[in-house]
Amino acid sequence: MRILHTSDWHLGRSFHGLGLLSAQAQWLDGLVEYVAAESVDAVLVSGDVYDRALPAVDVVALLDETLVRLAEAGATVILTSGNHDSAVRLGFGARLLERARVHVRTRVADLDSPILLEKDGSTPVAVYGLPYLEPRLVAADLGTDGAGHTAVTRGALDRVRADLDGRRAAGPLRAVVMAHTFASGGVAAESERALAVGGLDVVPAEVFEGFDYVALGHLHGRQTLSPSVRYSGSPLAYSFGEARQSKGAWLVEFDDSGLVGVEEVGWPSQHRLAVLRGNLEELLADPALADAETACCQVTLTDVERPQRAMERLRARFPLTLSLQFAPDGGPVRGPSTYSGRLAASKDNLDVCCGFLEHVRDRGPSDAERAALSQALEAVRLAELAR
Repeated sequence: MRILHTSDWHLGRSFHGLGLLSAQAQWLDGLVEYVAAESVDAVLVSGDVYDRALPAVDVVALLDETLVRLAEAGATVILTSGNHDSAVRLGFGARLLERARVHVRTRVADLDSPILLEKDGSTPVAVYGLPYLEPRLVAADLGTDGAGHTAVTRGALDRVRADLDGRRAAGPLRAVVMAHTFASGGVAAESERALAVGGLDVVPAEVFEGFDYVALGHLHGRQTLSPSVRYSGSPLAYSFGEARQSKGAWLVEFDDSGLVGVEEVGWPSQHRLAVLRGNLEELLADPALADAETACCQVTLTDVERPQRAMERLRARFPLTLSLQFAPDGGPVRGPSTYSGRLAASKDNLDVCCGFLEHVRDRGPSDAERAALSQALEAVRLAELAR
């Protein structure tokens, strides 16, 4: 049994104002071609299929086309909702899609209803798809004592294990769990939306013990927490902090003895990033930077004095320079000087709101204002997830 573990497609995301849909379409072309050429039996997408709760029409059309092509290639497709998705919208038509071997798991009620993958009389593989579990929305449904991420994840996995035990009583069965969460030991990137404040979103990796394979989503770097617990990472780099990450997926293989191999796989993309640092004249003249001429660039200039027309001159050689910072040799590091530059460097929605207040009135928010903004943003986030 050959299973391709992917996650965090974020269809519809932009990068510093640049649309990525064509690059995402190219990556999905490679995915379909790989599935067909390698006779992949199932494709898993562990959350954040879309980048937002209300994706644009062309974004929905791209997913629709991709699912049709994967089904035509002979693969079963299993998708779960992530914290960027609207579970209700992504789950529309799920029961009809199952007839085409496209399974969508967005509801707590379905998390202990596995998709059974069977092939040539070999030991079946049961895939349990856990959607993103927002504690305040699902704690009551799961009957957990606490309302944190760890509590609801344990509650969900208790249901999975109960179902799995019953099925294994009738015969051998391999078990794969898909989950969209921040497991301890994972390394976050700057482009991921926080699930909670102050580290309360981190779930101990030990809660996933006992399964043959755990296909995690949410963190954008491909990572191995244990031989059987892994993040596939996002297919494309969505921040300059991901520029040096290897992007792609995991090919997971089972036989009658269990998990027999996990292999990194990937394919080229037109979306490439370059992080450049140095003196302006040296960067403009360095022949080793030829590849950066067609990449999206983040440039940090180390000139002792700020060069005139720096962005204009950089873009003459590196036309996709999107971020410019100054860190003079021997001097303090300076961040982006323009409002748009600071906005692009903001890591979350609260930073954006606080930055806007500082921009329009020349002072940041008070503690009370920051708390009010945080509460308002959290209310909007929960409302989006509930729609």
